[in-house]
Amino acid sequence: MIFRKITLDAVNRAVTTLDGVAGKSVNVAKVLKALGERPVAVGFLGGDRGEQLRAELEARGIELGFVEVAGRTRQCTTLLDRSAGTQTELVEESQAVAAADYDELMRHIRRRVKDCRAVVMSGTITPGGPVDLYFQCTGLAREARGLSLVDAQGTALLEALRARPGLVKPNRLELAATLGRGLEDEAAVRSAMRELSERGAQRVVVTSGKNPALAFDGQHWWRVHAPRIEAVNPIGSGDAFAAGLVWRLLRGEDLGEACRWASAAGAANALTRLAGEVRREDVAALAEKARVEQFSA
Repeated sequence: MIFRKITLDAVNRAVTTLDGVAGKSVNVAKVLKALGERPVAVGFLGGDRGEQLRAELEARGIELGFVEVAGRTRQCTTLLDRSAGTQTELVEESQAVAAADYDELMRHIRRRVKDCRAVVMSGTITPGGPVDLYFQCTGLAREARGLSLVDAQGTALLEALRARPGLVKPNRLELAATLGRGLEDEAAVRSAMRELSERGAQRVVVTSGKNPALAFDGQHWWRVHAPRIEAVNPIGSGDAFAAGLVWRLLRGEDLGEACRWASAAGAANALTRLAGEVRREDVAALAEKARVEQFSA
């Protein structure tokens, strides 16, 4: 919902209201599709909202491997205040799903992973779900000799580290919450990234909103400077960044170069009003403006 100005504790009338399908893994799939890849979106769907999501992704030609569950797919609302340049998200909490639904999900993943070059694990796990879900999926990706990327925080991320994921991509706040300490400066962030590396992550990328992202492959460090843009809606840019990383790493590029394109994908997402929407031509143009510097730490 787009407003000229939002006033708390008052009636606010939106200039424009847009409906779309989103969510972290859905955003990754949409961006990969726009970049010319062939993603398979998996997860849980329920109720009329779930059917709307399914129909929209099918219309985009995205292959699906969703499990239907009893709970209704949640709805989230983003409020864009043009005068203040702010984005406020109203997020419905996810509902618990049955253990049998997770068993079915794992059957979907096991069946498909052998034909995939990468497995991207994004977001939180439903209440009461298996905390080692991403550990299991990372192991399946490794068995299939595919790239594994974990974009999560807390226990889900820490558990995944035991399976040595190919790459982890928390943002700065998520990294701080995962390790239970403040990350007041870049040195603290780098120290935290080293800790993730020592605990099993083969590559670590930490995004930080408008500030430069940091990347570490166990030996080399990079600072990633995003191209300057007039952002319309940055929600979903982290997911677009993850999609861009996978896209370029699968082309054989090193982590620094992959981050340049990932940064461009994140910026391209921020140029659109809905989350997880990019235009490939925008990504190509912005990649020329993104800057990556290698440094010693």
